[in-house]
Amino acid sequence: MAGPTLAPRRGPATHLVVLVHGYGADGNDLIGLAAHWQDLLPTVAFAAPNAPTKTPGAPGYQWFPITRIDPHLMQQGVEMAGPVLDEYLDAELARLGIPPENLALAGFSQGTMLSLHVGLRRKVKPAAIVGFSGMLAGLPPPGDIPPILLTHGDADQVIPPQAMFLAALALGQAGACVQWHLAGGMGHGIDPEGLAIAGEFLNLGFRGLLKTSGETACVYKPSSRIS
Repeated sequence: MAGPTLAPRRGPATHLVVLVHGYGADGNDLIGLAAHWQDLLPTVAFAAPNAPTKTPGAPGYQWFPITRIDPHLMQQGVEMAGPVLDEYLDAELARLGIPPENLALAGFSQGTMLSLHVGLRRKVKPAAIVGFSGMLAGLPPPGDIPPILLTHGDADQVIPPQAMFLAALALGQAGACVQWHLAGGMGHGIDPEGLAIAGEFLNLGFRGLLKTSGETACVYKPSSRIS
Protein backbone atom coordinates (compact mmCIF):
# COMPACT_ATOMS: atom_id res chain seq x y z
CA MET A 1 0.00 0.00 0.00
CA ALA A 2 1.17 3.49 -0.82
CA GLY A 3 0.96 6.42 1.56
CA PRO A 4 3.11 9.10 3.16
CA THR A 5 5.83 8.34 5.68
CA LEU A 6 7.89 10.54 7.96
CA ALA A 7 11.41 9.75 9.15
CA PRO A 8 12.44 10.34 12.77
CA ARG A 9 13.49 13.82 13.74
CA ARG A 10 16.88 12.44 14.75
CA GLY A 11 18.85 9.25 14.31
CA PRO A 12 17.63 5.87 13.09
CA ALA A 13 14.06 4.89 13.89
CA THR A 14 13.61 3.09 17.20
CA HIS A 15 9.81 2.91 17.11
CA LEU A 16 6.98 3.17 14.58
CA VAL A 17 3.54 4.78 14.76
CA VAL A 18 1.16 3.76 11.99
CA LEU A 19 -1.70 6.20 11.41
CA VAL A 20 -4.82 4.53 10.01
CA HIS A 21 -7.17 6.93 8.23
CA GLY A 22 -10.94 6.96 8.11
CA TYR A 23 -13.47 6.23 5.39
CA GLY A 24 -13.09 8.38 2.28
CA ALA A 25 -9.74 9.85 3.32
CA ASP A 26 -6.12 8.87 2.70
CA GLY A 27 -2.79 8.81 4.49
CA ASN A 28 -2.26 12.53 3.92
CA ASP A 29 -5.28 13.16 6.13
CA LEU A 30 -3.41 11.86 9.21
CA ILE A 31 0.33 12.16 8.58
CA GLY A 32 0.16 15.76 9.82
CA LEU A 33 -0.54 14.47 13.34
CA ALA A 34 3.09 13.40 13.54
CA ALA A 35 4.27 17.01 13.68
CA HIS A 36 2.38 17.46 16.96
CA TRP A 37 4.14 14.48 18.52
CA GLN A 38 7.71 14.64 17.24
CA ASP A 39 9.02 16.70 20.15
CA LEU A 40 7.98 13.87 22.49
CA LEU A 41 8.90 11.14 20.02
CA PRO A 42 12.05 12.31 18.20
CA THR A 43 13.30 8.82 17.25
CA VAL A 44 9.91 7.54 16.10
CA ALA A 45 9.05 6.95 12.44
CA PHE A 46 5.50 7.55 11.19
CA ALA A 47 3.61 5.91 8.35
CA ALA A 48 0.10 6.61 7.08
CA PRO A 49 -0.89 4.03 4.46
CA ASN A 50 -3.70 4.55 2.01
CA ALA A 51 -6.46 1.96 2.29
CA PRO A 52 -6.45 -0.58 -0.56
CA THR A 53 -9.59 0.48 -2.46
CA LYS A 54 -10.99 3.79 -3.67
CA THR A 55 -14.20 5.11 -2.16
CA PRO A 56 -16.98 4.62 -4.75
CA GLY A 57 -18.02 7.87 -6.37
CA ALA A 58 -15.83 10.03 -4.15
CA PRO A 59 -12.16 10.92 -3.59
CA GLY A 60 -10.20 9.02 -1.01
CA TYR A 61 -9.97 5.41 0.04
CA GLN A 62 -11.81 2.87 2.17
CA TRP A 63 -10.61 -0.06 4.25
CA PHE A 64 -14.01 -1.67 3.72
CA PRO A 65 -17.39 -0.46 2.41
CA ILE A 66 -19.73 1.35 4.80
CA THR A 67 -23.41 1.78 4.03
CA ARG A 68 -24.52 2.38 7.61
CA ILE A 69 -22.98 2.26 11.09
CA ASP A 70 -24.06 -1.23 12.06
CA PRO A 71 -21.89 -3.20 14.53
CA HIS A 72 -22.39 -6.49 12.69
CA LEU A 73 -21.39 -4.96 9.35
CA MET A 74 -18.42 -3.22 10.95
CA GLN A 75 -17.22 -6.53 12.35
CA GLN A 76 -17.45 -8.13 8.92
CA GLY A 77 -15.53 -5.19 7.49
CA VAL A 78 -12.60 -5.30 9.90
CA GLU A 79 -12.34 -9.06 9.51
CA MET A 80 -12.08 -8.56 5.76
CA ALA A 81 -9.59 -5.67 5.89
CA GLY A 82 -7.53 -6.78 8.88
CA PRO A 83 -5.06 -9.03 7.05
CA VAL A 84 -4.22 -6.22 4.61
CA LEU A 85 -3.20 -3.83 7.38
CA ASP A 86 -1.46 -6.60 9.32
CA GLU A 87 0.70 -7.43 6.32
CA TYR A 88 1.56 -3.75 5.87
CA LEU A 89 2.63 -3.45 9.52
CA ASP A 90 4.97 -6.42 9.20
CA ALA A 91 6.48 -5.06 6.00
CA GLU A 92 7.02 -1.56 7.43
CA LEU A 93 8.60 -2.91 10.63
CA ALA A 94 10.92 -5.10 8.56
CA ARG A 95 11.83 -2.20 6.26
CA LEU A 96 12.84 -0.05 9.23
CA GLY A 97 14.40 -2.86 11.25
CA ILE A 98 12.10 -2.21 14.21
CA PRO A 99 10.96 -5.02 16.57
CA PRO A 100 7.18 -5.60 16.64
CA GLU A 101 6.83 -4.59 20.29
CA ASN A 102 7.99 -1.07 19.32
CA LEU A 103 4.89 -0.48 17.20
CA ALA A 104 1.88 1.70 18.04
CA LEU A 105 -1.34 2.22 16.09
CA ALA A 106 -3.40 5.41 15.93
CA GLY A 107 -6.63 5.35 13.96
CA PHE A 108 -9.46 7.72 13.14
CA SER A 109 -13.09 6.58 12.71
CA GLN A 110 -12.96 3.54 10.40
CA GLY A 111 -9.23 3.48 11.09
CA THR A 112 -9.95 3.16 14.81
CA MET A 113 -12.12 0.11 14.19
CA LEU A 114 -9.35 -1.48 12.15
CA SER A 115 -6.55 -0.49 14.54
CA LEU A 116 -8.36 -2.08 17.47
CA HIS A 117 -9.19 -5.22 15.51
CA VAL A 118 -5.68 -5.76 14.20
CA GLY A 119 -3.77 -4.52 17.25
CA LEU A 120 -5.65 -6.80 19.61
CA ARG A 121 -4.91 -9.83 17.45
CA ARG A 122 -1.24 -9.45 16.60
CA LYS A 123 1.02 -12.14 18.01
CA VAL A 124 3.28 -9.46 19.49
CA LYS A 125 0.99 -6.76 20.79
CA PRO A 126 1.65 -3.07 20.02
CA ALA A 127 3.01 -0.83 22.75
CA ALA A 128 -0.20 1.24 22.57
CA ILE A 129 -3.34 1.78 20.51
CA VAL A 130 -5.01 5.18 20.11
CA GLY A 131 -8.52 5.43 18.69
CA PHE A 132 -10.04 8.77 17.66
CA SER A 133 -13.81 8.97 17.04
CA GLY A 134 -14.31 5.29 16.38
CA MET A 135 -15.86 2.15 17.79
CA LEU A 136 -15.01 -1.42 18.70
CA ALA A 137 -16.21 -3.80 15.99
CA GLY A 138 -16.80 -7.14 17.70
CA LEU A 139 -15.70 -8.47 21.05
CA PRO A 140 -11.99 -8.41 21.92
CA PRO A 141 -10.22 -11.76 21.71
CA PRO A 142 -8.90 -13.53 24.80
CA GLY A 143 -5.31 -12.91 25.85
CA ASP A 144 -3.11 -9.94 26.61
CA ILE A 145 -4.41 -6.54 25.51
CA PRO A 146 -2.16 -3.51 24.99
CA PRO A 147 -2.88 -0.14 26.63
CA ILE A 148 -5.64 1.71 24.78
CA LEU A 149 -6.64 5.38 24.61
CA LEU A 150 -10.03 6.33 23.15
CA THR A 151 -11.13 9.89 22.37
CA HIS A 152 -14.46 11.14 21.05
CA GLY A 153 -16.47 14.31 20.60
CA ASP A 154 -19.67 14.56 22.57
CA ALA A 155 -21.39 16.15 19.55
CA ASP A 156 -20.32 13.46 17.06
CA GLN A 157 -23.22 12.74 14.68
CA VAL A 158 -21.35 10.18 12.56
CA ILE A 159 -20.38 7.71 15.29
CA PRO A 160 -22.18 8.58 18.53
CA PRO A 161 -20.04 9.17 21.63
CA GLN A 162 -21.74 6.24 23.33
CA ALA A 163 -19.61 4.04 21.07
CA MET A 164 -16.51 5.09 23.03
CA PHE A 165 -18.04 4.08 26.36
CA LEU A 166 -19.33 0.78 24.97
CA ALA A 167 -15.85 0.05 23.63
CA ALA A 168 -14.21 0.96 26.94
CA LEU A 169 -16.66 -1.28 28.81
CA ALA A 170 -16.15 -4.27 26.52
CA LEU A 171 -12.37 -3.87 26.56
CA GLY A 172 -12.35 -3.41 30.34
CA GLN A 173 -14.42 -6.54 30.84
CA ALA A 174 -11.81 -8.38 28.79
CA GLY A 175 -9.11 -7.15 31.18
CA ALA A 176 -7.82 -4.21 29.17
CA CYS A 177 -6.50 -0.97 30.57
CA VAL A 178 -8.42 1.80 28.80
CA GLN A 179 -8.12 5.55 29.17
CA TRP A 180 -10.56 7.93 27.51
CA HIS A 181 -11.13 11.56 26.71
CA LEU A 182 -14.51 13.09 25.81
CA ALA A 183 -14.24 16.43 23.98
CA GLY A 184 -17.05 18.86 24.77
CA GLY A 185 -18.79 20.43 21.79
CA MET A 186 -16.74 18.54 19.20
CA GLY A 187 -18.17 16.59 16.29
CA HIS A 188 -16.49 13.86 14.26
CA GLY A 189 -12.88 14.90 14.56
CA ILE A 190 -9.80 15.28 16.75
CA ASP A 191 -9.58 18.10 19.28
CA PRO A 192 -6.29 19.73 20.36
CA GLU A 193 -6.50 18.34 23.90
CA GLY A 194 -7.11 14.82 22.64
CA LEU A 195 -4.18 15.20 20.27
CA ALA A 196 -1.89 16.25 23.13
CA ILE A 197 -3.11 13.43 25.37
CA ALA A 198 -2.48 10.94 22.57
CA GLY A 199 1.10 12.13 22.12
CA GLU A 200 1.83 11.67 25.82
CA PHE A 201 0.08 8.29 25.78
CA LEU A 202 2.29 7.10 22.92
CA ASN A 203 5.37 8.42 24.70
CA LEU A 204 4.50 6.57 27.90
CA GLY A 205 3.58 3.43 25.97
CA PHE A 206 6.91 3.30 24.17
CA ARG A 207 8.69 3.81 27.50
CA GLY A 208 6.76 0.93 29.06
CA LEU A 209 5.13 3.24 31.63
CA LEU A 210 1.47 2.52 30.91
CA LYS A 211 -0.57 0.02 32.86
CA THR A 212 -1.37 -3.07 30.86
CA SER A 213 -4.12 -5.67 30.78
CA GLY A 214 -5.42 -7.16 33.97
CA GLU A 215 -5.45 -3.87 35.90
CA THR A 216 -9.12 -3.00 35.51
CA ALA A 217 -8.91 -0.06 37.94
CA CYS A 218 -7.87 2.07 34.97
CA VAL A 219 -10.75 1.14 32.67
CA TYR A 220 -12.29 4.57 33.19
CA LYS A 221 -10.13 7.61 33.78
CA PRO A 222 -12.28 10.48 35.08
CA SER A 223 -9.97 13.25 33.90
CA SER A 224 -8.10 13.66 30.65
CA ARG A 225 -4.73 14.00 32.35
CA ILE A 226 -2.46 11.00 32.14
CA SER A 227 -0.47 10.22 35.24
